[in-house]
Amino acid sequence: MTRTHEKVTDRPPGKRPDYTAELAARGIENVLQVIGGRWKLVILFQLFGGKTLRFSELERAIPGISQKMLIQQLRQLEKDEVVTRTVHPEVPPRVEYRLTDWGQSLCPALDSLLIWAEAASAKKREALLNLDKADSE
Repeated sequence: MTRTHEKVTDRPPGKRPDYTAELAARGIENVLQVIGGRWKLVILFQLFGGKTLRFSELERAIPGISQKMLIQQLRQLEKDEVVTRTVHPEVPPRVEYRLTDWGQSLCPALDSLLIWAEAASAKKREALLNLDKADSE
C-alpha cells in the first residue's frame, strides 16, 4: 500500500526524461533564467570552491555592483536554491553566503562552457573570452 506522503512518479528516480527539441530548448531557457544576468555568474565564481563569504566581502570582490543589485541577485539565487544565506545572531548581524551542493555542481558545467569557447577560432575565441580586456583590468 502506498503512503499518501510519498511522491508518486511514473519514472524511476535518476532516469533522465526523453527530451524533444522543444522541451530541451524550454528547459535550457529555464536554466538560463536561474544563472542569467549580468552579475549572477560573477557571484557564483566568487563562491565556487566551497567559499563562504560575508555580504561585504562579496561587495568588495565584485567592483561595479551596487548594494541593491547584489542584494537582488543574492535573493534570486537563494530563492532558486543555488545559494544559501546564513544569518548569525550577533550585533551587528553577520550574514554569510555560500553555494548549495546543487549550486556548487554548476562549476563543471561552466568549466565545460569555457573549454567550448577555447575551441573556437582565434578571432572568435578572443571575442568570446575577451582576453585582451581581462589582461588590461
